[in-house]
Amino acid sequence: MEKAEILNVLNDWNFWKKEQEIGIKRKEIMESIEDLLKTKEIVVIKGIRRSGKSTSLLQFCKDLIDSGVDKKNILIINLEDPRLKDLSLDLLNNIYELYLTELQPDQNHYVILDEVQVIDGWEKFARFLHENKKINVFVTGSSSKLLNSEYSTVLAGRHLDLEIRPLSFKEYLAFKGIEIRDNLDISNKRHLLKAEFKEYLLNGGFPKVILTNTNSQKKELLQTYFRDIIIKDIVQRYNIREVNKLNDLAKYYLTNVSTLQSFNNIKNVLKLNLDTVERFSYYLSSVYLLNFVKKFSYSEKEQLLNLRKVYCTDNGLRNSVAFVFSKDYGRFAENIAFNNLNKEDREIYYWRNAKQEEVDFVIRKKQRIIQAVQVSWDVEKKETKEREVGSLVRACKELKLKEGFILTEDTEKEEKVDRVKIKFIPLWRWLLEKR
Repeated sequence: MEKAEILNVLNDWNFWKKEQEIGIKRKEIMESIEDLLKTKEIVVIKGIRRSGKSTSLLQFCKDLIDSGVDKKNILIINLEDPRLKDLSLDLLNNIYELYLTELQPDQNHYVILDEVQVIDGWEKFARFLHENKKINVFVTGSSSKLLNSEYSTVLAGRHLDLEIRPLSFKEYLAFKGIEIRDNLDISNKRHLLKAEFKEYLLNGGFPKVILTNTNSQKKELLQTYFRDIIIKDIVQRYNIREVNKLNDLAKYYLTNVSTLQSFNNIKNVLKLNLDTVERFSYYLSSVYLLNFVKKFSYSEKEQLLNLRKVYCTDNGLRNSVAFVFSKDYGRFAENIAFNNLNKEDREIYYWRNAKQEEVDFVIRKKQRIIQAVQVSWDVEKKETKEREVGSLVRACKELKLKEGFILTEDTEKEEKVDRVKIKFIPLWRWLLEKR
């Protein structure tokens, strides 16, 4: 590429000559990035496409500038800009050399490599900047594969990761201008919060979607996100030829979110071979679209042999492309609960005994079971309540837990059953309360 072409691209993404649109800040993410910067390691920001990775780094850069950092000391390279041709390590080196020549930054400067998974060998360039130039390096990517074996040897011990996801319910409310400071706020605004939660339950938490006005525009935007994830993050990266089969599998999973799934069963339903189902399922998980949850067992072999439950990163994304004939709030609620429980410092399982009694989530942290959580949207029916409570009590007794949680639409109370405390909590409240 010619020098003038590269400069035109860089000028459009950097703060050098114009202000950039930075959107609404997410306080916890800003604090996390600042904490990671202090370590002087390479900061890798990962997560599903359109969850706010690039925007969060733009906000961070703006904060740097407001604190006195010269604009010339920040280089942002958006590697998905279609004007950048022949993506390679040579191009990265050429861009960086041109930046040094034209901007002449101070020695202590910042380089952001946005959506870097499109460059093979990017980790060598990041390590060179970090070790030889002693500068601050930030990397974003929409593939977990980007952050595992591909660069583990080159960047071992030199990076720290932060995953950015679609908005939590509390962040969603902040985007809507609704402030929740404490539990008293939750009680005072409960009617408003319940109404907003129904919207969040169906439309999800992608930032731009939340700020879009009409439902038709939201759906169109989410369908675009889905196509980009399939085409840019999977098809192009893994050279997939069977695009229709990949689409069918993705939509099958999204239609059946919060349910138990078997690769063998899917193979028969979709008329695919087993290797294709396993390989495509891995790809869909690697780009943060899906999560698969194993059955809890102290035996790894038993975990592998049993069915897995499937969850989607965002309800809105799911509802925009899945084959949905009715609103199943129970499954939507379970999917949201999973995404709230899914943290990097813990493992999530479902529990099932020989009688096929089931508990949605068992949480293990540092080899210790810390929590059992059941999601039951409507527990007013006697038979439903008895089934859900019975399964939860038996799981708690087996796992030596003194209490269990049932997340509901609006039921809130406590009961003691066979020496186990059962707490019924509305899901919308549970998502907001500090625990």
